[in-house]
Amino acid sequence: MRIVFMGTPAFAVPSLQALLDSGHTVAGVFTQPDKPVGRKQLLQPPPVKETALAAGIPVYQPTTLKDGAALEILRGLQPDLIAVAAYGKILPPAILELPRYGCVNVHASLLPKYRGAAPIQWCVLNGERKTGVTMMHMAEGLDTGDIITQAETPINPNETAGELQDRLAVIGARLLVDTLPALEAGTAPRTPQEDSLSCYASMLTKALSPIDWNKSAWEIHCKVRGLAPWPSATAVLDGVHCKILKTACRDRHENVPAGTVVQADKKGLLVACGDGSVLEILELQPDGKKPMAAAAFLLGHPVKGTLA
Repeated sequence: MRIVFMGTPAFAVPSLQALLDSGHTVAGVFTQPDKPVGRKQLLQPPPVKETALAAGIPVYQPTTLKDGAALEILRGLQPDLIAVAAYGKILPPAILELPRYGCVNVHASLLPKYRGAAPIQWCVLNGERKTGVTMMHMAEGLDTGDIITQAETPINPNETAGELQDRLAVIGARLLVDTLPALEAGTAPRTPQEDSLSCYASMLTKALSPIDWNKSAWEIHCKVRGLAPWPSATAVLDGVHCKILKTACRDRHENVPAGTVVQADKKGLLVACGDGSVLEILELQPDGKKPMAAAAFLLGHPVKGTLA
């Protein structure tokens, strides 16, 4: 088949590489425009673009798919199939209808749960014990198309969203390639989604970052994991704003107000949470500093009292 791939972040790279290795023809790659990054705001290409250029595949970066220009490019590429993984743009009906085998999407959740932009992060934030990848036929709605197949995987209690993303990217790439023969033969399943079971995974913002110590230790631990590596959970310790990078739930309860520092020494930094459970802060990053162990931070910052 002639395949056009659409994707942008690191999650999509294994899927593109799997297509390149599959023996099918990748006729072109669509990805988001380069974006300014860092203090100097230097333009940085998306990971998918870098992979495509290294393989000698034409790359297209339209700012919109709605003005007809992208459709004309796609008509020239004559794809049999469009494969999408975390592209970040909605495909209009004219593009969805163009390839003879349709458009398919690699989505990082067990649909219909967690439709939207940040399914991996919200699975972790919400304390889910399992997730997976869904291969779906694309439709006009947001992640509403018929399901082709799914692959399920457990979520480790200490796994961060970034670590889970890396695993799901590999699972998704394998699922995509395994689906190609059925798509080409016209035998790929179509299982409608149950809309009543759906939930929306909105984009992350820094407004989610501050830790609320009135939550349980498990809920805060899930926040730390779910917001890693970006935008990170945050707290103010000894007057210093810090990213909280790694935590652990401890089998200990304290009859003290939420946010009370119950231990702060070389043996650990422990904070009482809303239900009396205790969270240990293992690793953090003060503003303007490098990540460090909590014990190293405590050498210069005698954290005590109740955290805001």
